[in-house]
Amino acid sequence: MNFPQKALISGAMLGATVLGGAAGATLIGTAGAQTSDSSSTAATATATAPDPSQGGHVANGITEALLTGDTADKVTAAAQGAVAGATVDRVENDAEGATYEAHMTKADGTKVTVKVNADFSVASVEAGMR
Repeated sequence: MNFPQKALISGAMLGATVLGGAAGATLIGTAGAQTSDSSSTAATATATAPDPSQGGHVANGITEALLTGDTADKVTAAAQGAVAGATVDRVENDAEGATYEAHMTKADGTKVTVKVNADFSVASVEAGMR
């Protein structure tokens, strides 16, 4: 065999392998979807697309977690004092600068993030939910 023939055959074999692998993955994925129960499907959906309302953002090696109890109450009060009339969507520790943050929706529907220091003073109010 000469070089062009070898190259043509190698290319054809590689293409068949790739297409065969993709088809096999589709068949396996389809079979898995047909036999899986809703709990495993829900777990997969959660793993691939976390609910942002539940915290969990990771930055600077810190995972943000929802606040509870007295700390949550103090952060909520500070945020509401900074953005009157807004609704608190969630409060959590902050991975990007401040100690805590409150994600809020203003009366006009726009989103803001209120950064709160460790002493529960407001550090800043930022447009959007970062």
